[in-house]
Amino acid sequence: MHRSDRPGSSPPGSWPAVLRERLEHFVIDADDQLDAAWRRLDARLGRGQPRHLAAYRGYADERGAELFGRVMAEKPQGGPQEGDDWWDNLLDTYRRFESDEVPGIALKVRFRGTEVDAVSDHEGYYTAVISPAVISSVASTAPASDALWENATVSLADGTLATPQPVLQVRADAGFGIISDIDDTILHSSVTDWKTAAQLTFLHNARTRKPLEGAAKLYQALQEGADHSGRHPIFYVSSSPWNLYDLLEDFIELNAIPFGPIFLRDLGTDTGKFIKTEGHGHKLQRARTLIQRFPALRWVLLGDSGQADAELYAEAAREFGDRIAAIYIRDVDPGADSPLDLKVDGFIERVAGTAVPMLRSRDSLAIAEHAAGLGLIDPARIPQITAEVQRDRVRPTLGEAAADEAKSQVQEQVGAAADAAKPRR
Repeated sequence: MHRSDRPGSSPPGSWPAVLRERLEHFVIDADDQLDAAWRRLDARLGRGQPRHLAAYRGYADERGAELFGRVMAEKPQGGPQEGDDWWDNLLDTYRRFESDEVPGIALKVRFRGTEVDAVSDHEGYYTAVISPAVISSVASTAPASDALWENATVSLADGTLATPQPVLQVRADAGFGIISDIDDTILHSSVTDWKTAAQLTFLHNARTRKPLEGAAKLYQALQEGADHSGRHPIFYVSSSPWNLYDLLEDFIELNAIPFGPIFLRDLGTDTGKFIKTEGHGHKLQRARTLIQRFPALRWVLLGDSGQADAELYAEAAREFGDRIAAIYIRDVDPGADSPLDLKVDGFIERVAGTAVPMLRSRDSLAIAEHAAGLGLIDPARIPQITAEVQRDRVRPTLGEAAADEAKSQVQEQVGAAADAAKPRR
């Protein structure tokens, strides 16, 4: 549906559309001028120097490699500690969103015996694409590893701040890959309840966020595959901002969910970013890019019913047909029939004509059983997934954990007050 076709939208050339376009340009120009003023001030004061390279997970195959990251003035502070309370988490979140990027920095990226140059853009992001010709020219001296992950290295142009950058190896004979949403697909985010979502984002860390029941074992089984190769690549897409990358990486690691490149959204004011990005359409664009980038693979798409994943993935099924092996939509409210369910079911009916299997699932076990029937995972993994689903269900929710913690704190305070009130001998 085009912009002008949506209910309540303004056709191109109408005064609301012209006003909106002028407002966008005004905000973008003002933001650019403010950034330039801050950079001039930083230069005079000796600040704003690159001191940290955030090297995000990239990917490669025999046709080339794509690596990306961000140049920062300071390394992100804080992190998920066992004793962190809501105030510590709030400060850590503030530090993430207040991070200072460093533009215009020349970089060197080294991978498989070759080296390419990159420059950070005006928001500090860099992208390095190593072409097939470059890789093939050094293949005799630096062959690709058979491991699932290799390491590239990114540094400043003078070789300082050398930072390892993990690179996922995607093989043409892997058979299928996985593209998964994050929020309410592998971790509880409650995006349909903005108050709870805000609390989870700002007041919790990777240790206190709760995974979806059975997510770890399910994704391990998908990566392993029915062939037990362990080489089925997993990519994560989300509408969360890049500022939360380290939190999501920590969450994935702490919960034994397989690693994969993570694609998030920039909250800048550039055209095509914060103001111009509507809904979750960037997730479909990323899925398109990956599906086209690896033509030998079929794809399993996972999302949830709380966002637009069903609509986006249904469009992918229409575009790519049997290149889509299966679509799984987690039901964010499996205990009730809701308008969200009806909406997802409508897209399932639409996909029925494409012969792509699409399922609204209550939990990881339902996904696993269906995937095993399609030959995507080993049925022998079902008992492990069942056990993890049951174990995760009895884990306290974030609200229950917070209530227990508050109760313990009150009891400690009452006990301390009682001890202080006792007469001293």
